[in-house]
Amino acid sequence: MKDVKRVLVTGGAGFIGSCFARTLRRVRPEAEIVVLDKLTYAGNLQNLKVFEGDPRYRFVHGDIADPAAVADAMEGCDVVLNFAAETHVDRSLHSASEFLDTDVKGVFVLLEEARRVGLTRFVQISTDEVYGQILEGSFRETDPLSPRNPYSAAKCGGDRLAYSFFASYGVPVIVTRASNNYGPYHYPEKLIPLFVTNAIDGLPLPLYGDGRNVRDWLYVEDHARALLFLLERGEPGEVYNVGGGNEIENVEITRRILKLLGRDEALVRMVSDRPGHDRRYALSTGKLRALGWSPAFDFETGLAATVRWYVENEWWWRPIKERDPSFKAWYEKNYGERLKTSAPVG
Repeated sequence: MKDVKRVLVTGGAGFIGSCFARTLRRVRPEAEIVVLDKLTYAGNLQNLKVFEGDPRYRFVHGDIADPAAVADAMEGCDVVLNFAAETHVDRSLHSASEFLDTDVKGVFVLLEEARRVGLTRFVQISTDEVYGQILEGSFRETDPLSPRNPYSAAKCGGDRLAYSFFASYGVPVIVTRASNNYGPYHYPEKLIPLFVTNAIDGLPLPLYGDGRNVRDWLYVEDHARALLFLLERGEPGEVYNVGGGNEIENVEITRRILKLLGRDEALVRMVSDRPGHDRRYALSTGKLRALGWSPAFDFETGLAATVRWYVENEWWWRPIKERDPSFKAWYEKNYGERLKTSAPVG
């Protein structure tokens, strides 16, 4: 990382990618940063306002599945981090083909250009969901992959495709598999930002099934710093799990959000579960921690900071929820019928 001059962040207008770009600017102010983003529903240039007028920053509006856009964005880059992906499990259940286009074909186009250019590092951002669910214990990097929905299957394809370019062509690929991220600038269809913003407005909080699905939660800035750490210490050809060590049931997160906002649990509505809803994810992060990384944020601190950010930044999320027709259409498609037959919590 010491000799890196130009970094390409694909999907850099999204939640995790923009956090990484902002963190990189703070840690390495001399680095040139190129962001390539298609600006789909979850891509938001407001996430990159800090770069306005920055001569060491360039934005390229394009698709990672478009070779011309990728060649333009990757020109002169030393390092690529691929955050670009279709990400929401619920959306993948309604429209799987878009996930294959971006999460597999797009990764292939990036890798082909990376092979041509010759990079010092290519980091493929994967997910813990490629392992499938685990009811006891924690997944290690060497465990079999068993994705159970179209989103995780597409991410698994990109994950293994990236590794194949290391094994076959020597492209210096590192693969990371992170647990559920949370924090500021998170598109308000995911559990935490949806429930926070709904609670602020006194709207129902649609909780799937019995609410006892378990996820490990990772504060987004901890994820960004883990990636910077791996650019220094990670080895090409290796996979690294990145987790926060915060396993919490969805119903408990819901209660904590309501408590932080001073709202009553009567807002919670138990709705029918989504198909193939994995019961529990858990990661063993010993491999990364042995190198010297550990998360800086405990869940209590991170959640409080996240809730406070949404309270103080309605300018960012309210236009999405109130005026974006794609969000309204998705919300109605995913929750409309479910809420009609929902039940109070408990």
